[in-house]
Amino acid sequence: MTILQEILKWSQSLPAWQQDAIARLYTSSDLSVQDYDDMYALLKSAHRIPDTKDRVSTKLAAAQLAAPQEVNRLVQLVAIKNLRNVNALAECQRLPINPNGLSVIYGENGSGKSGYSRVFKKACRARDQREPIHPNAHIVQSKVSLPQAAFELIVDGLPIEVEWTSGKASPEQLSSIAIFDSHCARAYVDNQGDFAYVPDGLDILAGLVNVCTKLRAMATKEQADSKPNIEIFSALGKTQTQVGKLLVLLSEKTKPQDVEALATLTEADQERLVTINKALAETDPKQKAQTLKLRATRFASLTTRIGTAIDLVDDSSVANLKSLIEKSKVAKQAANLAAQNFKETPGLLPGTGGEAWKALFDAARAFTVESHPGKTFPHFGPESACPLCQKPLELDGDERLEAFEVFYQQAAEKAEKAARQLAVEAYQAIKQANLDLLIDEALAMELEDVDKKLSDDCANLQKTLIDRRSAILEASKPDNDWDYIPILPHDPREALDVAKTQFISEAKVLEDSMDEKAKAVLISEKAELDARIRLFDLKDVALDTIAKFVLIGKLKICFDAAATTAISNKSTALSKTMATKEVADALNNELEKLNVHELKVVMKPESPKGKTRFKLVLEIQGNATAKDILSEGEQRAIAIASFLAEVKLGKQRGAIVFDDPVSSLDHHRRWHVARRLAEEAKQRQVIVLTHDIYFLCILQQEANSAGIELLPQCIRKAPAGFGVQTDRLPFDAMVTSKRIVSLRKMHEAVAKAHKEGDVDEATRLTRDTYYHLRLAWERGVEEVLLHGVVTRFGEGVSTQRLREVVVEDLDYAVINAEMTKSSKFAHDPALGAHLPTPHPDELRVDIEVLETWRKSVESRKEGIRNRRSS
Repeated sequence: MTILQEILKWSQSLPAWQQDAIARLYTSSDLSVQDYDDMYALLKSAHRIPDTKDRVSTKLAAAQLAAPQEVNRLVQLVAIKNLRNVNALAECQRLPINPNGLSVIYGENGSGKSGYSRVFKKACRARDQREPIHPNAHIVQSKVSLPQAAFELIVDGLPIEVEWTSGKASPEQLSSIAIFDSHCARAYVDNQGDFAYVPDGLDILAGLVNVCTKLRAMATKEQADSKPNIEIFSALGKTQTQVGKLLVLLSEKTKPQDVEALATLTEADQERLVTINKALAETDPKQKAQTLKLRATRFASLTTRIGTAIDLVDDSSVANLKSLIEKSKVAKQAANLAAQNFKETPGLLPGTGGEAWKALFDAARAFTVESHPGKTFPHFGPESACPLCQKPLELDGDERLEAFEVFYQQAAEKAEKAARQLAVEAYQAIKQANLDLLIDEALAMELEDVDKKLSDDCANLQKTLIDRRSAILEASKPDNDWDYIPILPHDPREALDVAKTQFISEAKVLEDSMDEKAKAVLISEKAELDARIRLFDLKDVALDTIAKFVLIGKLKICFDAAATTAISNKSTALSKTMATKEVADALNNELEKLNVHELKVVMKPESPKGKTRFKLVLEIQGNATAKDILSEGEQRAIAIASFLAEVKLGKQRGAIVFDDPVSSLDHHRRWHVARRLAEEAKQRQVIVLTHDIYFLCILQQEANSAGIELLPQCIRKAPAGFGVQTDRLPFDAMVTSKRIVSLRKMHEAVAKAHKEGDVDEATRLTRDTYYHLRLAWERGVEEVLLHGVVTRFGEGVSTQRLREVVVEDLDYAVINAEMTKSSKFAHDPALGAHLPTPHPDELRVDIEVLETWRKSVESRKEGIRNRRSS
C-alpha cells in the first residue's frame, strides 16, 4: 500500500472538514485564501457555527489515486487514440508510442501537446489535476459530451484496449503508468529548520498540519475580534435587581429568552410603574387613597347601571318583544277564525260570540251557582230552566247551551288572550324601564379625567338607550318596521372596570406608601421596573453579547479540534518507512546521476519525547544551508531525482511519463536529465512530452549513445484540428538523411507551383527550400563529415569519433560551392531578388548533390573505421 493509499484509508475516520482539506492538498499544495475561507467555514459548521454560503465538504476518492498494482506485472502503452471532447484536439486520431525504450512526443506551442498531457494525467490518476480539460469552444455546448480516450496496452505480453471517460473511474491498468508532475517528491523546510526530503504523499500531512495551524490562528483572531464590550452593562449590573444579577453573570450560558422576558414590559407593568411613581411622590397619600376608593365605587355603580339598562333594551329584549307581538297576532287570527265559524251557526242572533255576548254568558254562568245548585254549568238537562229566559230548556235548548260552552272554552281564544298578555307585559317593561345612567356633572368630569373617550362613550350610550327605547316602542305599533332601531354603541363597562381596578390598585399603593415596610417593597419594585426599562434599550446589545460569548465558546472548540498531534503522529509513523538508508542511497544515487554532487541526503536523528527516530535531510557542503542557495532549477533536479528514486524503490515495471521535465533547467543539466532518461529507458518504457526542440535533439543523441530505440512523434495543428500526429519531425530535429527526404517533398511543391504558372509562389518556395538546403549541409558537416565529434549545444568534444573522420579536398569544394549557392537565398534576400530563380530541375539536382555526397562520405567512413581499428 502506497503512502497516498495509507493516507486515504486513515482520512476516512477524520471529520469532514479535515477530509476536505486533504482533498484540496492532494490537488494543490498552494492553497488560496478562498481555500482557507472554505475550510474554516467547514470547521465552524462542524461545531454548529452556521455557514451563510452553505458550503459542502468534499473528500479524497479512491478513484483519484493510482490503483494498487500487481507485483511484477508489466503494462506497456502502445498508443493513445480516439480522443473526443479534449480541448480542440482532432478526433479519431491515433498517436503511436514505442512500447519499449524511449518515446518523445514533440509539439510546438499551440500544437495540442497540452491536451495529450492532461489526458495522461487524468487517465493515469496523476496528482496534478489542476488543468481542466475544456471542450472545443467551437462546438455548441449542448452537443458536448464528456472527454474520453482509448489506450492500446500490452499487459504481460497480451494486447488489450481500455477506455477512459472523464468523471468515471479510470481503468486500473493505467495506474501502473507514473506521471512526473509538480506534486512529485520535493524538499521543504520543516519546523526544525531542516531542508527535509518529503516523499509523494507525506507532503499532504505536512500541509494538513499547516492548514490546522492556520485555522487555529483564524479561530484565535475571530475570538479576539468577537470579544464583546461588557462595560456598557457595568452601571446596570451593579443594581440590586434581577436585571443586575443577569447582566453581571452574562455569558454563553445566559438564555436569550431570560433577557427577552426581563426586557419586555407589559402595559400593566408600565401602568404599575406610573402608579408607584405617583404614590411615592404623593404628599397626602391617605386622602388620595380615600378619593380613589370613592371614585372606584362610583365607577362600579355606573357599571352596574349600564348593565341593567342594556339588558332592558338589548338585542335579546327587542327580539323577545318582537316575537311576542308576532305570536299575539297569530293567536288573534286563530281566535277570530274560530269565532267566525261559531257565528255562522244557523239560528243565532247577531252578535253571538262577540265580546257583549261573552260578558252575558259569564253572568249566566255565575247565576247558575244560585239557580241550579248541585249542577255543573252548562250540563243541566232538558227538563231544567234556562238561566237566561227561565223557560224549560228542553232537548234543543240543552244542546245549544252546551255548544255555547264549547265555543267559550276553545283553546284558540285562551291562547290569544295569553299571547296578548305576554306581549303587553314585555312592551310595558321596556316602556317603563329606568334607562337613566345618572351621569351627573361630577361623574362626567371624573370620567373625562380618566379618559375623554370613556366619557364620550358613556354619554353616547345614555342618548342611544333613550333613542333606542323610543324606536322599539314605535316599531311595536302595527305595520311598523323593526329595522330602524339604533344599534347599541361601544359598551364602556370593560374600560370602567379597568379604571375601577386601577383606582383600587393606586389606593392600595398609596396606603402601602404610608407603611415603611410596604414602602420599601414599592421602592424595590420600582427599581426592578426601572432596570427592566433600561434593559429594554440595551436588549439588542445584550442578545448580541450572548451570541458573541456563544460564538467564542464554539470557536474555542474549533481551536481544540484543529490540534495537530494526531496528524503529526500519523506522519511520523509513515516517515519511519521512508527514513531508511535504502531510500537515502537511492536518492543520492539519482542526485549524482543528475550531476547534483554538492547535495547529499543524510539520515538525521531527532528525539521527540525521548524517542529516537530519523528523518532524511538534504545537506550541502560547507556552512551554507540548502534552503538558502538552491536555485529553482536545482529544486527541479531534486524533484526528478526523488521521482526516479521512488519509482525504483516501488519495484513496479510500468511506464513513466515526463511532461516538459527540463523547465527551469539550464542546458548543462538538460544533458544530464536526457542521459538519465535514456538510461532508464533500458529498464522500462519512458515517454517524454516536450515543446523544446533542443531537448529533443539532446534526447536523440543520448538515446543513440545508450544504444536504445527512440521513437519521435510530432503533433501539429492541421485542418482536422490540433494534436494531429505526423512522423515528420521539425526540420531542426532531423538527421541529414531525413532532411533530404523533407527537401525532396519541398521540391515537389516548387515543381507544382511552377507547373501551375504561379511564379510568385514558385519563387518563394524555391528560396525557402534553398534556405533549408543550407541547414541540411550544416547538419551534414556535423553529423556526416565530422561524425558528431562536435555538435551545436554539445557538452564537449567526442574525440573518439575522430577515428572515422577524414576531410578531403573534394569535401571542401562540394560543401563550399553548395553552401555558397544556398546562402545567396538564405542570407541575402536583396541579392537573391536580382538573381534569376533556379528552375525546379536545378533545385532537384542541388538536393541530390547533398544526397550523393552523404552516401559517399558514409561509404568512405566504413573503410576508414576498419583501417584505423586494425
